[in-house]
Amino acid sequence: SELIRGFLLSGMPCPSSWPPGLLALMALGLALMATFSLPSQAGDRRALPVEKPPGVKGRTLILLDVNTKSPVRIISENFLSLQLDPSIIHDGWLDFLSPLRRMTCSGATAVVTLAFAGAVIAVGNAHFHTHRHRKMSYFSSLPSYIVRSDIALDKQKGCKIAQHPDIMLELQREKAAQMHLVLLKEQFSNTYSNLTLTARSLDKLYNFADCSGLHLIFALNALRRNPNNSWNSSNALSLLKYSASKKYNISWELGNEPNNYRTLIGRSVNGSQLGKDYTQLRSLLQLIRTYSRAHLYGPNIGRPRKNVVAFLEGFMKVAGGTVDAVTWQHYYIDGRVAKVTDFLKTRLLDTLSDQIRKIQKVVNTYTPGKKIWLEGVGMTTAGGMNNLSDSYAAGFLWLNTLGLLASQGIDVVVRHSFLDHGHNHLVDQNFNPLPDYWLSLLYKRLIGPKVLAIHVAGLQRKPRPGRVIRDKLRIYAHCTSYHNHNYVRGSITLYIINLHRSRKKIKLAGTLRDKIVHQYLLQPYGKDGLHSKSVQLNGQPLAMVDDGTLPELKPRPLRAGRTLVIPPLTMSFYVVKNVNALACRYR
Repeated sequence: SELIRGFLLSGMPCPSSWPPGLLALMALGLALMATFSLPSQAGDRRALPVEKPPGVKGRTLILLDVNTKSPVRIISENFLSLQLDPSIIHDGWLDFLSPLRRMTCSGATAVVTLAFAGAVIAVGNAHFHTHRHRKMSYFSSLPSYIVRSDIALDKQKGCKIAQHPDIMLELQREKAAQMHLVLLKEQFSNTYSNLTLTARSLDKLYNFADCSGLHLIFALNALRRNPNNSWNSSNALSLLKYSASKKYNISWELGNEPNNYRTLIGRSVNGSQLGKDYTQLRSLLQLIRTYSRAHLYGPNIGRPRKNVVAFLEGFMKVAGGTVDAVTWQHYYIDGRVAKVTDFLKTRLLDTLSDQIRKIQKVVNTYTPGKKIWLEGVGMTTAGGMNNLSDSYAAGFLWLNTLGLLASQGIDVVVRHSFLDHGHNHLVDQNFNPLPDYWLSLLYKRLIGPKVLAIHVAGLQRKPRPGRVIRDKLRIYAHCTSYHNHNYVRGSITLYIINLHRSRKKIKLAGTLRDKIVHQYLLQPYGKDGLHSKSVQLNGQPLAMVDDGTLPELKPRPLRAGRTLVIPPLTMSFYVVKNVNALACRYR
């Protein structure tokens, strides 16, 4: 089965005929590719713990300044990306994705990425046929970066969006709920049914991406093997030729979490062999004029434990120079046993930092300077847990993930998932945005690719012998997005996570002193607290105005010199206006 991964690197503006809200949501989804903030010092790997200045007793303000002379990192404009799970083929949502196109265009001027990929699910034989009545089948787990829709999307025909009667959507939700149970059973039993994909569906997929101004990444099935365990590329070649005949602009990938193939299907592929397979795929691409310069990404391994690091080393020795970026995945906790308090644990938040260093060490050993992507990240495994991984509480992990990745130089992050059968998604099955969607939308609109170093001084509790003190107040800083025309170049955006159960006060100092600040404070809305699936911005609940229109995200202006008061267990953005930061004046 050919895997499909849809990556949206949209440089194209959304058609003016699209409803602005749809543009908004899609821009979010896709536009999510922004950058995130960096910790206090250029060489620091995490947000700085606050320290007690000499002579200060009792509680005091936290003093915050930013180095505005030069950025410590510059991340891709496409930093924040999204996934769609291949389960949408299985559960029927594939034919009801029209609204998602609207939701991914909300940042019309921003570059965006969308990935159609899944968690580790075994992959079986896949067949692609150019005849429209023939089918390509594959097991549901290989990552696919595709998005499909029942829309007759075609730029030459105006990219018209299909409207579905409410009864059709209700029947689809019932079907999806039933299929969700089937997919969970398959996951727990490690037995998977086939998926089928017609050539016409591939056409719809590509036209969807094309009409949305997105770039598509398609992951081919790595499990089609010859007797000597080398990759059988015959079916992939058919797909490549078909796509080339249609002049589809696609990037490519091969497989998903190859280190887990033995567990899933009883057949293993080591890193060296997969490296040879990638070399073979690169040769195929060079034989086809349309794809002779196409981008290739991989190996998309799982968490870098000892055996996985060895797998990556074997791959890099053989194919490190073949791929345009090295990719891996990370999921924080088991979704079947997660509790709301897990999302508040600083120890859990910091696990990603160690993984980043492990991946960087291997990559820099074999191909120094090679770009690295976290091409699949979710708060929980096993599809997540209702009212947890899709709640306000999950946002602490999500925003801290963005901060750590940007601060440590990871070029792109792909969030799993925009819409799927589980509870890790950004949008529910009524196409209503969930808390992480609003976080992502604000991030994209406010955060630019230049990461700045921050300097913090304040009060920290005294360390106890043998105990590591982890920072519950995490602060990152970036140049404000150049695409946001509400702020002049030279402005700075702070991003703050307060995991304390008490409010914290921050006084801006140095270059930030006595500047007007715009506050974007996100808090849970409703009686469910941290379990809430709704959020409020500066005290106003956020919700779609109608099916195609996002609400205005209004900041709360703070007078110049005012102390920032960060409520407990909240996430917030602060735009410091008119700083005229040298690092932020030019792109």
